[in-house]
Amino acid sequence: MKQAPLVSVICLCYNHARFVEEAIQSVLAQTYTNIQVIVVDDASSDNSVAVIRDVIYRSGRTDIQFLPLSENIGNCRAFNQGLALAKGEYIIDLATDDYIVPERIERQVEFFSSLDESYGVIFSDAIYVNEEGKFLYNHFEELQRKRLVYTIPRGDVFKDLLTTYFISSPAMMTRKKVFDTLNGYDEELAYEDFDFWVRSSRLYKYNYTDEKLTVVRKSARSMSTGWYKIGDRQLHSTYLVCRKAQKLIRTLEERNALISRVRYELRQSILSENFSEGDLFLALLKELAPLSLSDRFLSSMLKFKLPLTSFRNLYHRIRFR
Repeated sequence: MKQAPLVSVICLCYNHARFVEEAIQSVLAQTYTNIQVIVVDDASSDNSVAVIRDVIYRSGRTDIQFLPLSENIGNCRAFNQGLALAKGEYIIDLATDDYIVPERIERQVEFFSSLDESYGVIFSDAIYVNEEGKFLYNHFEELQRKRLVYTIPRGDVFKDLLTTYFISSPAMMTRKKVFDTLNGYDEELAYEDFDFWVRSSRLYKYNYTDEKLTVVRKSARSMSTGWYKIGDRQLHSTYLVCRKAQKLIRTLEERNALISRVRYELRQSILSENFSEGDLFLALLKELAPLSLSDRFLSSMLKFKLPLTSFRNLYHRIRFR
């Protein structure tokens, strides 16, 4: 009888002392048993390391691999440290302020087994909660409520990922060969998912299962809360990924999708007063297409460096409340 494939779960912790036990326990409580558990602490300044050691000790598991880093090296590099230890056919990247439902790994392995090798990434729906664990919303219902997504793209999603946010990255399972092909996450970037989506979707198909298998915690310390703040490093990383996408596009539709994304990021750069990134996105836009009338208007706004952050914040509170 063929053995069930090994799944490596890389649990990445940074100052998650309040939540890390729940995250690790959710992996240990899976109905699927052939799991390699790797815990990486990115030099937390709270007592996360002590909590992790205690959880591992009380579990009685001698096979849990714990890698406490001596210096904070950032999410992408820390994950790659764990990835170097991974031996599974499939990989889950689990931030330890999130947790997974008991059937998640079993259900996702079953789903992968129904797909051919051209599929490199699968993802599911997710539940979002606050720091106290109180329900906030379901991922796709919220995207539909905000009129951001109506149907979930599947298969060749490269073009869709350039323009539309529809994947909750904590809900993904990935074939390890995808990470091997990409050499893991790009360690020069401030965040990983957009770059991973763009590079991997050029090579592999994606598929979706309509199940809520992951609980994602929204907190004041979440990376997304710093998006488009003045000096936001994530915005510069987005520019770098758009540059990569420029080299990967193959069709006119894909080029138009990238143009749409660059125009969006140009507007957000101007409205959030990230003018240096605005200059970069404008230069990229000029390479991709002739400037439209609205593009030239944005170019003029960029020169004046208007203080528009408060206006942008007000608009988003009204638009996405």
